[in-house]
Amino acid sequence: MSYPITVAIAGLGSRGKDTYAPLAKKFPDKMKITAIADIVPEKVAEVQRLYDVPAERCFSSAEEMLKQERLADVMFICTQDRQHVGHAIPALEKGYHLVLEKPISPDDAECRAILRAAEQAGRQVIVCHVLRYTPFYNKLKELVDSGVVGEVVAVQAVENVGYWHQAHSFVRGNWRNAEQSSPMILQKCCHDMDILLWLTGKKCRSVSSVGNTYLFRPEKAPAGAALRCLDGCAAKDSCPYDAEKIYITNPATGVSHGHTGWPCDVLTLHPTVESVTEALRTGPYGRCVYHCDNTVVDHQAVNLDMEDGSVISFLMCGFTSEVSRRTKIMGTKGEIIGEMGQNIITVRPFGQEPQVIDVSKLTDDFSGHGGGDSRMVEEFLDQLALGSAPSLRTTSLERSTESHYIAFAAEQSRLQGGAPVLLSSLR
Repeated sequence: MSYPITVAIAGLGSRGKDTYAPLAKKFPDKMKITAIADIVPEKVAEVQRLYDVPAERCFSSAEEMLKQERLADVMFICTQDRQHVGHAIPALEKGYHLVLEKPISPDDAECRAILRAAEQAGRQVIVCHVLRYTPFYNKLKELVDSGVVGEVVAVQAVENVGYWHQAHSFVRGNWRNAEQSSPMILQKCCHDMDILLWLTGKKCRSVSSVGNTYLFRPEKAPAGAALRCLDGCAAKDSCPYDAEKIYITNPATGVSHGHTGWPCDVLTLHPTVESVTEALRTGPYGRCVYHCDNTVVDHQAVNLDMEDGSVISFLMCGFTSEVSRRTKIMGTKGEIIGEMGQNIITVRPFGQEPQVIDVSKLTDDFSGHGGGDSRMVEEFLDQLALGSAPSLRTTSLERSTESHYIAFAAEQSRLQGGAPVLLSSLR
């Protein structure tokens, strides 16, 4: 296989259209888009125009595209969670290598099925656990492996989802309902389960977990709350989850302050104050957060008992002002504290002066998940073109399924009141 690697994209949402497609212009000598598919005609038309995709290779669904003979070297599977395996296995059978959005599947049997299909097809598959490719986590991994803090005994990790991100994606948005998409701990946090395993180089023995939907329920609605934010809501002024604030007037996310990318471009293809306002009046993102059909949790704690006797404690919470991750690694000779939102890592060897590392000085590219998106894709393209072996950070199916088993176990434990679940029962 040689450059440029040809690519077909199934699903033109935030990941397919706005994250992966632009890499064809970032790496024009390495990647060329030759086929696209989405159920929204306007998205297909826009991507066709921007990347000069032949009209006969533009399709109204992934299923329609998969009826054709193989149209590219690689297919990016960027459809909805419960569609992934149904699209991935036929793509493998047609000879595509895959870039597979996480989660692989909300079903453990489907995870095993795609493993078998990839092995039988002899194709390479990477799962988009992009945190492994970020400068921040690569530096953390380097420090842990150097032995500067000795043997890792305990890890404490926090994912600050962000109050508006929780409302956008997990109350009003595509991942609000576990039965339609997947549980929060899988969809959002399989990233974290994967990175914690990779950082420590350890294997999990059992998992226990607790959590629930604390706030986003009808009985928690303030007095006078309307079913839609623009319908004369009496609680509007004091509600931080007010859709008009998040999508129009918020200085950090609102379209009136020039923010026309995510999350506003999820509501309308080309966000303006007028088009976003119309979307809030008629679409799902204008609903009151207390009156949605959400079933996923807004906070969850997970404890991992590792096979060597060490432990990992993880907390996901939607009630935070920032969208960030924090990791504290405690070893026999010191500790490491990493603040991804600030790109700062502090190393504290016992009895010595602390060392502060500013990760922002290590690179100038932090676009897309802290710089992980583009690095993951470029590394995969290089592996295919040059025939090089996958690196130790490559998020292969075999490596990625372990994070899913932990998430499955965590959700099972949560539903059973926190009872421990052995990973061997899922593997």
